[in-house]
Amino acid sequence: MSMSLADASDVRKARLLELRKRKEGGGNGSDAGPVIKNRLFDPNTRTLKKRGTEDVEMEDTVEKKVEGLAEQIIAEDAERRQQDLDLFNIAPKRANWDLKRDMDKKLAKLERQTQQAIHTLIRQRLAAENGQSDDLVGAMRAQEASRQRDDSDEDD
Repeated sequence: MSMSLADASDVRKARLLELRKRKEGGGNGSDAGPVIKNRLFDPNTRTLKKRGTEDVEMEDTVEKKVEGLAEQIIAEDAERRQQDLDLFNIAPKRANWDLKRDMDKKLAKLERQTQQAIHTLIRQRLAAENGQSDDLVGAMRAQEASRQRDDSDEDD
């Protein structure tokens, strides 16, 4: 059953010729050559055919979508460059944003101490109105104790 290479090649060539004949004209055996279809070439005038009215132009093409985009981008870029050259735009909008950020922690501590001092003063006034001088001394001691506590908190 083993064929030589030449025999296998001959069989393959015969099969290809048979397929080609079948494709060209149903295998009638005429060797007229390949059929030339003139889609863009007019053989009578020997020129290229112009696009006819029967050709429907595609409505949704990339070229149509991108048509005015390049000019628009160039105009926006020129406008952006003009804004960048404006001297007021060179400086940042808020020059002290980093200072505010750093001060927030310190301000939170101070706010807490302010509230404690206000409470102490209110207690002292109420005690003075009621005539309780002993309570006034106690309020002052409480104020000193709270100051010492806050001083130890700041060391952290």
